Amino acid sequence: MINIVYRLKSPKFFEESIDEIELDGVIVRPTYLSICQADQRYYQGSRPAEVLEKKLPMALIHEGIGVVIHDNSNRYLPGDNVVMIPNTPAGEDVCRANYSYNSRFRGSGFDGFTSDLIKMENDRVVKIPDNFDFHVAAFIELITVAYQGIVRFSQLAITPNDKLGVWGDGNLGFITALLLKEKFPQSKVVVFGKHLENLNLFSFVDETYQIHNVPDELVIDHAFECVGSSASQSAIEQIIDLINPQGTINLFGVSEYPVPINTRMVLEKGLTIQGNSRSEREDFEGVVETLKQNPQLFEHLEKLVTNVCEINSLNDLKEAFDKDYISHFGKTILKWNK
Repeated sequence: MINIVYRLKSPKFFEESIDEIELDGVIVRPTYLSICQADQRYYQGSRPAEVLEKKLPMALIHEGIGVVIHDNSNRYLPGDNVVMIPNTPAGEDVCRANYSYNSRFRGSGFDGFTSDLIKMENDRVVKIPDNFDFHVAAFIELITVAYQGIVRFSQLAITPNDKLGVWGDGNLGFITALLLKEKFPQSKVVVFGKHLENLNLFSFVDETYQIHNVPDELVIDHAFECVGSSASQSAIEQIIDLINPQGTINLFGVSEYPVPINTRMVLEKGLTIQGNSRSEREDFEGVVETLKQNPQLFEHLEKLVTNVCEINSLNDLKEAFDKDYISHFGKTILKWNK
């Protein structure tokens, strides 16, 4: 079957390529996609030159949903709405697939979802209800990242979780705080951020503070760092200062450069630092079930949808990335009409 793939050839330049795909596995036609900061780093050319040279040309986007048009196993029916799982395991491994060096990730290790059709293995899609808000469903993958980190935290924490701190007032901080409040309704969730206009959107948490205006007596039991980039250093420093002994520091933020950590205080307080990245099928299933059981979460998640762009051409795709780049909060959703 003929398929057209829309790849980033060089920063800010997309091109069309014609590929052949076999009718085995599940064939999905993308319907709604979501731009991630990782996509923007490729599009803007802010990744190191050697990385861009190695990975481009490549189709971007690893967050998205679509409609099944064919499944040779009949596990999914034509017309089923599904969320696509970008992590792609290869071979056996002792560790979880999203942390395995044997796995490949769409939009990073190989082509993402910007194409007419996507060929996937049967276990790389999860059915979603037809009544889901598809704008929100487009970034279920991002929600699964927070979800799997919270599940791991639940298994790791040994001290009370009376007060949970989230650092970061962006998309991932918003989602992490929302899921924490849903999973631990008796806990106080406190968000620390830089932008007051963003913090005002966290209406579902117990307390919010700007990072430069935190009460001296405030302490937290466990922390979730959702800042990333060079700013993660100051966030981690503040976390180590405010966290109670034997708390856990759950890292989500991505930085291109090494970040110094005050190991003396980590040792003195007996802290546990846990890294979290990407997700696997059980996380997608968990998020879909959580949204089904708690439909009120959509009302909060809809606040993250700041742009919806219809994509009918490569120029539309470029304009969507440019519009997303100047947005300081929220998600840009692509209604994929290709």
